[in-house]
Amino acid sequence: MIGIICLMNLIAFIMFGVDKYKASHDLWRIPESTLILFAFLGGAVGALAGMKVFHHKTRKIKFRILIPAALVFNIAVAGFIIYKITG
Repeated sequence: MIGIICLMNLIAFIMFGVDKYKASHDLWRIPESTLILFAFLGGAVGALAGMKVFHHKTRKIKFRILIPAALVFNIAVAGFIIYKITG
C-alpha cells in the first residue's frame, strides 16, 4: 500500500512538471480534471510539491482549494485504513 501511495505521488508530481513544460511550449496539455483526480487518488503530496516546485497552477483558485482538500481526504482515508487494520 505504501508503494502505491508513493507511486501516485511521484506520478502526480511528474504530471505537474510535464504540464508546466507543455504550457510553456504551447503543446497539448494534461486536463485539469486529470491533475486533480490523481491528487484525490493518493497523489496530493506530489501534486502540492509539483505546484510549488514548478510554480504551476498556483494562481488557479480551483487548485488552491482542491489540492489541499485532496490532501485532507488522503490523510482521512489513510487514517481510516490504519484504524481498521489496528482494530
